[in-house]
Amino acid sequence: MAISFLLLIVAILEPSTQISISKAFNGTVNSDGVCVCSVVLPDTTFPADKMEYLEETTLELNISVQAEITKVKEYGQTLSVYASQLVNLTQRVENIETGGSYTQLDFELLKLEIRELVSLTAQLKATLNGSNAIIDQLYDEVENMSLIVHQLESYDRNNVLQIRKDMAALREQLEECERNQAVTPPPIDYGSCKHGGILRVTDPFIVQQNWMGSSYQYGAWGKDPVPLHSEQEQYFVAASTQESSFQTFRFYPSYDDLLLYQNWTERNLGYSSYYNRAQGAGMVVYNNSMYYNCYNGRNICRYNVDTGAIEKRTLANAAYNNRFSYYNVNYQDMDFAVDETGLWVIYSTEQHAGRMLLSKIDTEDFTVGRTWVTEQFKPSVTNAFMICGVLYALRPVDTQTEEIFYTFDTRTGEEGQAAVRMEKVMETLRSVSYNPSDHKLYVYNDGYLVSYDITFKPDQ
Repeated sequence: MAISFLLLIVAILEPSTQISISKAFNGTVNSDGVCVCSVVLPDTTFPADKMEYLEETTLELNISVQAEITKVKEYGQTLSVYASQLVNLTQRVENIETGGSYTQLDFELLKLEIRELVSLTAQLKATLNGSNAIIDQLYDEVENMSLIVHQLESYDRNNVLQIRKDMAALREQLEECERNQAVTPPPIDYGSCKHGGILRVTDPFIVQQNWMGSSYQYGAWGKDPVPLHSEQEQYFVAASTQESSFQTFRFYPSYDDLLLYQNWTERNLGYSSYYNRAQGAGMVVYNNSMYYNCYNGRNICRYNVDTGAIEKRTLANAAYNNRFSYYNVNYQDMDFAVDETGLWVIYSTEQHAGRMLLSKIDTEDFTVGRTWVTEQFKPSVTNAFMICGVLYALRPVDTQTEEIFYTFDTRTGEEGQAAVRMEKVMETLRSVSYNPSDHKLYVYNDGYLVSYDITFKPDQ
């Protein structure tokens, strides 16, 4: 027999709160007459662990959303920069397309900026970890821009770049032609001074290394402009491992003998007296005699090449023992020079505070004649020589170049400036001598025998 019951269930949620729930249930009466019914009550335990998990998940999602919002803002700013750059590039390309003025540099700058945009958009695309319509569109526009620039450069519809390149090449050819076709003044007779001074100097011609080898960096060489026998030449070479003392010299009867190291005559200046040696590399050979600074004194020595006889004359007040030598060239307190007018000595004194002095030497009676005083400080000069009574002084430009920069004319007493460059084989010019019989400079360049040809200006 089915019996209906009304069951009142009271659930106490909190001490101060009660909720009553009423519901009808169906039951049965058993054999003993007892009413039986089944009631299933719900689990009223609160799921705290689930609630905690829900809170943690919500927090993580919130952080992720905020990070993504930040990225979107950054991407928006980056896209704004790229868009402005792209607009600028577009305007410049349009200017080129419409025939505006442009150069190769314009193209190079455009291509550089486009490559930068391609790289940046590729990086931005990679950071998104997938496809993005805006980034893809931007990337495509940059690629199209790059293609347009390359087409414009290769096409060059106005031929402006090609014309400019052709003009530059033509200008270079014209300049080269002008250099090659430079008007060369008529040659000057040897021994003549009917010219306006040095116009230019050729590139160095390396004759050979000195006969002693590379360790003999100090020395001098040259040719006698007035040989004893007019039909025969006479070359000399002095080489040493130190600048303060020269003892051994070699003389060659011809240029070919010099080149072949043959038929030489060797002379030793130190046999009779140590003070007969030469000090510094300022020696020259003139009229079969060698003139040099006697060792450790202010005497001029004259050595007869044939007889070996040595004469001495004092150069009054001359500084010696490396007191006023050339810049970076030691013990050349006396530098002898030969030109069309005869024999000279270049030196300095304490009384003139290191300024360059020029004295003419009378070779007939071996006396010192007239003296000229310049305003040029000798230790600031790397070397010097004489041409037609004019002193020419050199200074270094760099390790590969010297410059003839200063002149002093003994005929007028006037000083002047020059700007004639000389290329060097090695860094230091140990000695420089001019020869009036062939218009050459004979240079001892750190162990190498080097020569230069001189071209003179026309006489004005």
